[in-house]
Amino acid sequence: MRDEGRSPKQELADHLKMSVLTLRLHPGEDLDEAQLSQAFGLSRTPLREVFRQLAGEGYLDLRTHRGARVSEMSHTTLRDFFLVAPMVYGAVLRLAAANATSAQIDQLKEAQETFRQALRTGSAEDRTLANTRFHEVTGEMAGNVYLSPSFNRLLIDHARIGMTFYRPQTKRVAENLSEASTQHDAIIAAIEAGDEAAAAQLADDHWTLSRDQIELFVMPEGLDFPLGQVPGMTPA
Repeated sequence: MRDEGRSPKQELADHLKMSVLTLRLHPGEDLDEAQLSQAFGLSRTPLREVFRQLAGEGYLDLRTHRGARVSEMSHTTLRDFFLVAPMVYGAVLRLAAANATSAQIDQLKEAQETFRQALRTGSAEDRTLANTRFHEVTGEMAGNVYLSPSFNRLLIDHARIGMTFYRPQTKRVAENLSEASTQHDAIIAAIEAGDEAAAAQLADDHWTLSRDQIELFVMPEGLDFPLGQVPGMTPA
């Protein structure tokens, strides 16, 4: 049933975002313009306007004369993800602690409650989307025009490669999910207290928790230098 409060363009954008984040649409998969046009009642022009919007946000790739496809996850993009994610997450949470409003803190607490509920009774998709929303709010708190695009792009790939993390198959992984929720609570407390140093440290701890599980499935071979350190650079 169509949501009367949203336009067909917004419905399509939301549908594609969710499908990309939860791997219903796989990295590199071509989009069927005819099928989407029919399903959402859109002609070519508004359909492609949505594609351009989502390409700008990092969900899709646009190719001349070849149509749109889901953004790739190549060896290079995964390698870059592992290098940059710790630095970006740390910067976002530090800025969030400095800039968060009371209304945004309330939104973060609501997102955390949704995440807790998803851990109790939700599917892997529910958990992935709830976790993504939690971190989206921290990005909104940071409010940095230069950092936001990079952070949003990281969240897309973190959701996609983290889908396995939210399907706990062992006791250890299940315990890590519980720890992730506990760390969310600590992040909220640090942001609410305006403690930038604590928020940045929690970003590192939180990244380490999920990284160990993700590495089992996607860690690029040959990436044997410390995460967050660019090859050829000497640590300060």
